[in-house]
Amino acid sequence: MTAKQKAVVVGAGLGGLSAAMRLAGDGYEVTVLEKNETIGGKLNQRSGKGFTFDTGPSILTMPWVLEKLFQSVHRNINDYMDIVRIEPQWRTFYEDGTSIDVLSDIPGMLEEMRKVKAEPGKSFMKFLSYSQDMYDLCMKSFYKTSIGGLKDLRQQHTLKELLSMDPFHTVADSTKKHFDNKYLEQLFNFFVMYVGSNPYQSPAILNQLVYVQLGLGIHYVKGGMYNIARGMKTVLDELRVDVLVNSPVSHIYIKEDKAQGVVTESGDFYEADIVVSNLEAIPAYKQLLPKTGKTKKEIKTLTKNFAPTVSGQVLLLGVNKKFTELEHHNFFFSEDPEKEFKQIFEKGVPADDPTIYIGVSSKTDPSQAPEGKENLFVLTHVPPKTALKKKVDWDKYREVILDKLERMGMEGLRDSIEFEYEFTPDTIEELYGSHGGSIYGIAADKATNGGFKIPARSQVYENLYFSGGATHPGGGVPMVTLSGQLTADLIKEDREKKELKTKKAK
Repeated sequence: MTAKQKAVVVGAGLGGLSAAMRLAGDGYEVTVLEKNETIGGKLNQRSGKGFTFDTGPSILTMPWVLEKLFQSVHRNINDYMDIVRIEPQWRTFYEDGTSIDVLSDIPGMLEEMRKVKAEPGKSFMKFLSYSQDMYDLCMKSFYKTSIGGLKDLRQQHTLKELLSMDPFHTVADSTKKHFDNKYLEQLFNFFVMYVGSNPYQSPAILNQLVYVQLGLGIHYVKGGMYNIARGMKTVLDELRVDVLVNSPVSHIYIKEDKAQGVVTESGDFYEADIVVSNLEAIPAYKQLLPKTGKTKKEIKTLTKNFAPTVSGQVLLLGVNKKFTELEHHNFFFSEDPEKEFKQIFEKGVPADDPTIYIGVSSKTDPSQAPEGKENLFVLTHVPPKTALKKKVDWDKYREVILDKLERMGMEGLRDSIEFEYEFTPDTIEELYGSHGGSIYGIAADKATNGGFKIPARSQVYENLYFSGGATHPGGGVPMVTLSGQLTADLIKEDREKKELKTKKAK
């Protein structure tokens, strides 16, 4: 780069922080503007009465994404955080009393599966190989470059490879084909909820998430997942990036259809050659960009093709006892998963009998709760605000959640609660600006978007880019972090093309 270029990143979620790190490493003078008083976006913390909770992501997969990010700016991630592997990975509970532990140890996993299927070995190994093949294909494209649609994907793969992605089937089609067992289908279908999508609508390639977890492991960051954000902030400080909190953005300054800076609500102007919005694209177009015909047209197009993922009702519960039947990660499954997903994704109502996730980080990290007590992160997926067909009484739905947990074995849960904090789709949208309170960005839907996300490069304004869960490759810690890196790669590629064009013109 011949001259020092300026970049402004709107939002200090993991996608924004990741993009900022890479842009700084590429020589940009970077400023990050965050409206809240803390960085991290949905990856944040709450604490009280001696309990500490990660408020957002609690499961870390594909730690190589974080390692690669830190290496790109000549840092060793182990100097900034302590990442440990979790085993068993999940404990699952079914309504009929069945419980299956998900293990990365293959013989152990087969033994668990024998609880519900006599000879699971052949079907499981075939499915795991199928899942790994999907992952390996994605390592050639999805995790390597910013993909905006089928045209970009075709440039990365042969026709044979594209057909190997099982494009004509859904996640649920494939699990049924391999297992034909309601317990195992429900278990493996739920992996797609890492990206907040419906297994009965999501493209089969997302079955790779099974290999991502079983083959590569799931992890936790000692002291809380929020230490990922803290580690990124330390590196940004070392790279002399200005990260300004309590700095809500009024609008992105557009001149001659080019993003040329950002104006904060307090009136400060930050000139920029590049603007990266970590605020999702649809809210960004609605709130931060000129209300022109082309902006309105883009909003209409994006809204039609890219529906938000599920939102959630989150209960942070500090309890005065230990629930010995729980592991670090736990899923209490619904009795009828097809009905559950139909209610959430098609009928636009919270499920009568939802699947409930409980994370208990104090199982691995005792510093997160007082001695003899536990910190329960209770997440129940619900429709985003944009899809809700009627007003929901979240206090009543809290009772549905607690009733189910107590019915399925967590006796005395209500009486044990001594600290509580709640998030609903309204508070998630208010805090983080996500479309409809979406947790994971854009829902993968074979029919409407083919599983693709919103392109990282604005289709309307030059020098404007996006990062985060609504952008390729999607939601979850590794994907969101990778989105920032891939967006920075795209910016670098565009810059080099412009410089080459200018050089040729001379």
